[in-house]
Amino acid sequence: MSPIVTVIIAVICLAAGCAGGFAVFRYILTGKYRDTMEKAEKAAEVIKEKKLLEVKEKFLNKKSELEKEVQQRTLKIQQGENRLKQREVALNQRQEEINRRRQDVDQQQQRVDNEKKLLQVKQQDLEKMQEQERTKLEELSGLSSEEAKKRLVESLKDQARLDAASYVNEIVDEAKLNANQQAKKIVIQTIQRVATETAIENSVSVFHIDSDEVKGRIIGREGRNIRALEAATGVEIVVDDTPEAIVISAFDPVRREVCRLALHQLVADGRIHPARIEEVVAKVKKQLDNEIIETGKRTAIDLGIHGLHPELIRIVGKMKYRSSYGQNLLQHARETANLCAVMASELGLNPKKAKRAGLLHDIGKVPDEETDLPHALYGGKIAEKYKEKPDICNAIAAHHDEVEMTTLLAPIVQVCDAISGARPGARREIVEAYIKRLNDLEAIAMSYPGVTKTYAIQAGRELRVIVGADKMDDAESEKLSSEIAEKIQNEMTYPGQVKITVIRETRSVAYAK
Repeated sequence: MSPIVTVIIAVICLAAGCAGGFAVFRYILTGKYRDTMEKAEKAAEVIKEKKLLEVKEKFLNKKSELEKEVQQRTLKIQQGENRLKQREVALNQRQEEINRRRQDVDQQQQRVDNEKKLLQVKQQDLEKMQEQERTKLEELSGLSSEEAKKRLVESLKDQARLDAASYVNEIVDEAKLNANQQAKKIVIQTIQRVATETAIENSVSVFHIDSDEVKGRIIGREGRNIRALEAATGVEIVVDDTPEAIVISAFDPVRREVCRLALHQLVADGRIHPARIEEVVAKVKKQLDNEIIETGKRTAIDLGIHGLHPELIRIVGKMKYRSSYGQNLLQHARETANLCAVMASELGLNPKKAKRAGLLHDIGKVPDEETDLPHALYGGKIAEKYKEKPDICNAIAAHHDEVEMTTLLAPIVQVCDAISGARPGARREIVEAYIKRLNDLEAIAMSYPGVTKTYAIQAGRELRVIVGADKMDDAESEKLSSEIAEKIQNEMTYPGQVKITVIRETRSVAYAK
């Protein structure tokens, strides 16, 4: 056979073999596919049935839960409806009760109206009967009702006047027999039972020194120490030939005491120079403030007075360094307090209240600030400010008849104040006028802007005015002295002449560390 035939036969055989293999492969593959699909469909049916069962189970669970919730809500709604029905029934019952009460009230109102009408009718009948009786009486007596009333009133007035006059005369006669003797007896006993020494207040203090050598140290170089001490304390220091003594002159006892204590410390310490003087004076002022408070406390304890406000205690302590008409104010207050207690006991009143009012009656004379009020009214305001009782405040404010007396304490304080001030040697009018004049001098100077301190010295013959160096210059200082002099000349009355000295100084301070 030729090769071509052989190749053709081989190709035909190959093609037949491929077709048969493909047919066999397709048959096998189609059978497997069918088996796989059948298995998959069966598995899908199983899964589908499982899922449907799960969904049905969940649906049934949800359905049961919803049914329970619906039952609960239905139960709540039924309970709410039951409560509403009960409330509706209760409201209906209340409404019926209200209607019943309203009917009762209307019936009672009707009865009251009927009774009022009956009363009005009876009142009219009574008035007619009274008018008829009055007419019959007027016809019988020959007088009208107004004339008879006037005659009756006049007769009663005359009788009352006669009776009252007889009673008044009897009471006045009896009172005159007993009142004068009793009043004199009480006043004399009060004065006899309270005895105090006569106190005369001077305007100078004497500071004793061990030797005259100390005088030179107090004066200092070119007088700088004594000038610094006078400027710091506001007093006038007189250093003369008097052996072992220096005279401190000032109208204010507090200033004199500050200067005296400062001098004592400076002399004892030995260091006397302007800076040390200012330091010691400041320290002494603090010590004196503490001593004032202690004096007030001791005074209250000695007199048995409790519960005073701390500010009132301080004011009482300040009285030690004040005088009134030459009489020490604290001594006068203590004396008045004791007199008030004795007199109140004699009259059967509360001696503790009387003693309290007597001690505080002059607190208006030691004010911390200037005031135009009389000291009695100002003292009453201070006592009222610090919660003293109304009868105490009235006794303080009324002891010079500037307000009306409302309690029996007020006349007792007034009388005892007069007893204490009127005894021989108790007061000197000239000292009070002198102190007032010096206070007025200082007040006039302090009224100008830029003035820091003022001191009236030399018995009011000189007024020293200290101004701030940063607040005015030299020309303004000269103008200020002229203005103060003119104002004093126009507004005040004084003997001789007053010298006004304006001091303007500059200080530079540094510290070495």
